[in-house]
Amino acid sequence: MTAFIRTAVIGIGNEFRRDDGVGPAVVALLRERAIAQPLPPGTVLQECDGDPGRLIGLWEGTGLTVVIDACFPSPVRLGRIHRWCPDPGSVGALTPGRHSTHGLGLVETVRLAHSLGRCPGRLVVYAVEGASQSLGTGLTPPVARVVRPLAERIEADVIWHTAAALDDSPSAASEAGTRRDTPDCVKPCDVDT
Repeated sequence: MTAFIRTAVIGIGNEFRRDDGVGPAVVALLRERAIAQPLPPGTVLQECDGDPGRLIGLWEGTGLTVVIDACFPSPVRLGRIHRWCPDPGSVGALTPGRHSTHGLGLVETVRLAHSLGRCPGRLVVYAVEGASQSLGTGLTPPVARVVRPLAERIEADVIWHTAAALDDSPSAASEAGTRRDTPDCVKPCDVDT
């Protein structure tokens, strides 16, 4: 049994660039919710500007890292959430996306971390489709509406992963009162919110 499971939840973005601030907004809500209902021991909530070196430093040595970021595809479905669980060994086959507001996107950062041997044990990325990257604060209403359900989903992911890591039995997570439907995935997928 593992005595200590380190988990990082990282909100990427800039709260002064409208919808690009969705990652920090989710982390802020998780911090607020953790006052009443703490996350499992060893869970760290962080914000990052998306710099690959800082991001890799935050997730290195974790059993689970959850990253929340905005994406700006065309056409956009405001507030749509994508869940991506990259397998570092297969990331090389993916085409880097240019939907990120950062110099290097997550695909490039995962590739770099893999080549350096500094990937987390498991990485889950939530990307929220946004519209506005203009200067200013405040999320657009469709993006703001997904912050709470996304925070709840991430709490469930963290609790489930911790329970599963501490006890390999299938009943461990259900005994902890968490969802058992958290899938392992290696490709983009939508999340119902």
